[in-house]
Amino acid sequence: MVRTLFAHRYLIWQMARREVVGRYRGSLLGLLWSFFHPLLMLAVYTFAFAYVLHASPRPVATAPANAALAPAMSSFALYAFSGLILFNLFAEAVTRAPVCILQNATYVKKVVFPLEILPFVYLVAGLIHAAISTFVLLLATLIVAHSLPITALLAPLAVFPLLLVILGAGWFLASLGVYLRDVGHIIGIVTMVMMWLAPVFYSTDQLSNPLIRELLRLNPLTIPMEAFRDLILYGQSPNWWLLGIYTLLATLLAWLGFVFFQRTKRGFADVV
Repeated sequence: MVRTLFAHRYLIWQMARREVVGRYRGSLLGLLWSFFHPLLMLAVYTFAFAYVLHASPRPVATAPANAALAPAMSSFALYAFSGLILFNLFAEAVTRAPVCILQNATYVKKVVFPLEILPFVYLVAGLIHAAISTFVLLLATLIVAHSLPITALLAPLAVFPLLLVILGAGWFLASLGVYLRDVGHIIGIVTMVMMWLAPVFYSTDQLSNPLIRELLRLNPLTIPMEAFRDLILYGQSPNWWLLGIYTLLATLLAWLGFVFFQRTKRGFADVV
């Protein structure tokens, strides 16, 4: 699996760059929209949750007590925005996976084209947008808290296992989407349900029922999302044991997805 992705790294990067640039082709601001969009969304979350709904999770750890913006921005806007970065990364790659083969049907007839890189192309394109959104998150946290925790440097360690989950799910869904066209419609509903069953807009610590709290940890978004926030917003080390187990399971899922895709792609030409 790793050898295949590494061997086609240049092709993956070229296709991912084309995917990102093509999304903004013809617009006035072009690629700058990938920066302004998360910035505008952060402003919306600040107004909606901090000033309208008066939501107040625990503040950013490095925020000074007398900071006027800290109760507003660090209470919910940064919290929700950090969760949505990972959810959008997951949703964008997973929802496009079931149709990635169908939308590139011309490649199926080309024996020399590595079809297994297509889900990874969408993952890399989503990762580019997630990196830009993370930069906005770090900038907003710096404005609010006047500093950034050193643990923010470890944030990629929290995101990496989620990338393996997305990749494994992408290979499964890309293959199933060829034979069962309903998968594309089903996965859109599933990802929306997963957003509300993950701590995007709330914290699992706020749940009084311990059984529900543990069930929500089965959501593949929960563990990396909490670790991502701990490292960037709160300057704390996540549960490395839990994250390590999650990484092992994510690696297994990615490998199984790759094997499943390789076994089933032989029939793509007959169906497409």
